[in-house]
Amino acid sequence: MKQVKTLGLLGTGVIGGGWAARALHAGINVVASDIDPKMEEWIREAVDTASSSLHALTEGIDLPPKGNLTFTSDPTTMAQQSDFIQENIPEVLDIKRESLKIIADVTNEEIIISSSTSGFMPSELQEGMKFPERFIVGHPFNPVYLCPLVEIVGGKETSNNAKEIAKIFYQSIGMHTLMVRREVPGHISDRLQEAMWREILHTLNDDLATTGEIDESIVYGPGLRWSIMGMNQLYMMAGGKGGARHFIEQFGPALKWPWSHLKAPELTEKIINQFVEGTKSQAKGKTIREMEKVRDECLVAIQRVLAKHNMGAGKTLNEFKKSLNKSKNK
Repeated sequence: MKQVKTLGLLGTGVIGGGWAARALHAGINVVASDIDPKMEEWIREAVDTASSSLHALTEGIDLPPKGNLTFTSDPTTMAQQSDFIQENIPEVLDIKRESLKIIADVTNEEIIISSSTSGFMPSELQEGMKFPERFIVGHPFNPVYLCPLVEIVGGKETSNNAKEIAKIFYQSIGMHTLMVRREVPGHISDRLQEAMWREILHTLNDDLATTGEIDESIVYGPGLRWSIMGMNQLYMMAGGKGGARHFIEQFGPALKWPWSHLKAPELTEKIINQFVEGTKSQAKGKTIREMEKVRDECLVAIQRVLAKHNMGAGKTLNEFKKSLNKSKNK
């Protein structure tokens, strides 16, 4: 496998900026491409903003020298300088397909092209692409520079080799790779998150709670547990000595009760206004940047505590440290 020394980014929004910060911090050079030249200033600011959190997260880890960031408005220039390409443009199928085709046409079959798409299946995106076997979905989570999960999904024409190369690269920049067994719209995590969001919108529409009260029901309760253990393991523990079987025997019948709506409500102006005005009130005048700073400090603290117990995202952080030590000792 060719070593990835330069990561190419197609699109430099929030997700693109997160990829850039994570890769640069791990010593990978980044060539960022966006048709809007003004985005160069934006992505450099995004990388600078993420820097302090990344340093706090990896304190005590002997990192390689930081990579170099360059910017171009020409995607083909980016593609020709890259060893691995990550696409992060808006979720519009035709635009993604056409943009991916342009960079695929100027790169050889060894260059893996990955999409950050939240919902499209890789088979939809690799249609008509040159060397489609090297295309995958590598779906990250915001903020990419602190959330280590990346879902790797192959399409009908994707080779196992491409998925393995992507896995090795993502792990080299400190990520936890989840190999999705087969493609499905929304992959895994987004489908689970969307199910909860549907219920949130119904709760707003039914005037059962405000956005703030709904968030309280999560952050003061189950949300505290979810970063430590997943729902399945937590439910097993909730079954006591009887474990998962006892839990299902006790709570399984409730699945037939009308607790959830399943289908999403119509996005009326009422729901939209409740959502927009409610979250604005929760922010209490803080800017998005100010809120991101608080979020990032908490994410760093949680992961460093988890690392002490070698659990969850903390385990990924420990594995990243070990891989860097192995590389230095070679």
